[in-house]
Amino acid sequence: MSTLFDADAAGYDEDTFHPYVAEQLIGGLAPKPNLLVDVAAGTGAAAFAALRLDPAAVFAIDLSPAMIEIARAKAADRDPDGRISWHVGSAVPLPIGDGEADAVVCASALHFLGPRALADWRRVLRPGGKLAFSMVSSERFKPTGKFADVFPRDLRVPGTLDEAAALATDAGFSSATAQHVALDQGDRVRQVFAVFAEA
Repeated sequence: MSTLFDADAAGYDEDTFHPYVAEQLIGGLAPKPNLLVDVAAGTGAAAFAALRLDPAAVFAIDLSPAMIEIARAKAADRDPDGRISWHVGSAVPLPIGDGEADAVVCASALHFLGPRALADWRRVLRPGGKLAFSMVSSERFKPTGKFADVFPRDLRVPGTLDEAAALATDAGFSSATAQHVALDQGDRVRQVFAVFAEA
């Protein structure tokens, strides 16, 4: 699947919706986490946004070497302290021990990872750790072409805020809430659910 996203890497940062969603997710997390994990980090939008929370460390992982290469290049300016570590690899399961993370964020990727990712996020989060992820809606998301082949069939795509929050609750998280995140890009309005929960 990495070649699928490698092909999109060069133009990925031209889409303003990805960093916008990442900013909204980071805004819902508590400051000063010891370890924040950015799952399916892409070119680093959420990882870089997380630096304003003053984390001790950010662990960013993505399947695409091309995406991570772009993120590392940007890190020279955006992360001069080197708090973000960049990793190429599968996001499920995460190469992190049980209960080691204070926060997990996943922007615009759960619909590729499937529900097993939610179980793994709960595993790596310490009790009380925070989760923030975005999720497409059943009304707007119709996988076609190359993406239809990698869409996880066991993932229930939500149509309402309650259904979006239930993705976290059904995976064992508590205090789950969901909100709409929308951005008018002129020719169209992009919208996803943002879900926040606690391990």
